[in-house]
Amino acid sequence: FSFRKLWAFTGPGFLMSIAYLDPGNIESDLQSGAVAGFKLLWVLMLATIIGLLLQRLAARLGVVTGLHLAEVCNRQYQKVPRIILWLMVELAIIGSDMQEVIGSAIAINLLSVGKIPLWGGVLITIADTFVFLFLDKYGLRKLEAFFGFLITIMALTFGYEYITVKPDQKKLLQGLFIPYCQDCGTPQLEQAVGIVGAVIMPHNMYLHSALVKSRQVNRANKREVQEANKYFFIESCIALFVSFIINIFVVTVFAEAFFEKTNADVNAVCVNTSSPHSALFPNNNETLEVDIYKGGVVLGCYFGPAALYIWAIGILAAGQSSTMTGTYSGQFVMEGFLNLRWSRFARVLLTRSIAITPTLLVAIFQDVEHLTGMNDFLNVLMSLQLPFALIPVLTFTSLPSVMNDFANGL
Repeated sequence: FSFRKLWAFTGPGFLMSIAYLDPGNIESDLQSGAVAGFKLLWVLMLATIIGLLLQRLAARLGVVTGLHLAEVCNRQYQKVPRIILWLMVELAIIGSDMQEVIGSAIAINLLSVGKIPLWGGVLITIADTFVFLFLDKYGLRKLEAFFGFLITIMALTFGYEYITVKPDQKKLLQGLFIPYCQDCGTPQLEQAVGIVGAVIMPHNMYLHSALVKSRQVNRANKREVQEANKYFFIESCIALFVSFIINIFVVTVFAEAFFEKTNADVNAVCVNTSSPHSALFPNNNETLEVDIYKGGVVLGCYFGPAALYIWAIGILAAGQSSTMTGTYSGQFVMEGFLNLRWSRFARVLLTRSIAITPTLLVAIFQDVEHLTGMNDFLNVLMSLQLPFALIPVLTFTSLPSVMNDFANGL
């Protein structure tokens, strides 16, 4: 084992792990904490472990074959299934992009104390296109470092919330290692399914299988391929462990502070702190329902304005980082399935326009409630798209004709 070699292979796994920290994930985390307390942490852990195994298979496919998943699909499938598969993956990418736009718009609205409306935040995210293209010109290694910086911001901001709230450590460990959900009903079950859909992103397997190609590996040398697989797996473990810890921060903060709270409880606290957002919570005894926007507001009411702004910075970092990996995914999928060689600028502009248009319409004509409701719908969409990534990954990595001596034998 060599730390120098691990450093050389470090990068693709952290870019891939951004999908485990996008705004859709953060919203799923805070809702599961508020609805089920600590009871669904084991679902989050199992989903992350399953995600790691699938990412390992995707990375192995890229290392062994020198082709990413979309390129292998193009070679192995007939025209009709290939086009259907491409359309489903594009749908997942556009849905993910919409979540990132929604998260960024809400974060910008919170940071500006409502001075920048939601539709203004949606328009600002168009600039992500140009930021991405600007950074990409300076090389992949610098881009990977920038992603590392954004992940660090998320760890610090959500870690601050965790230290401020001080969740019960005993309940945290019970939630992680005892697979139970006492007194759970339909809302808790919905959150459990939502966690899986939010954590395991279908297009992320296409992305990871392509990112590993950025490292030079002599595929004629079996030992070199084994070594590359080993270091990519170690890096993926580290990256997903970091993302898992950040997700735990969010779940436990809302489980400790807001589980079984009513609207009246929150309304009273917000009124006492003279929060301008107290009208968000009607003075009734219904159970509190939170989303990315309300989550920041209630943190501000209970733990001071600093908690609200730090929360918004974390959401903004999540939205900005995941929007760039979504751009990469779209590039690899389009090139692989269709053999298209569009300029990156044209392709990013097209997919971003498709994602922004419905989000912008909702932001202009509706309120933040409908925007976050769209986020919940998109999490369901992600889980429905999962088979269109799982079946190709599991099929091709088990075929000796594709993987040679590295077929997994399942």
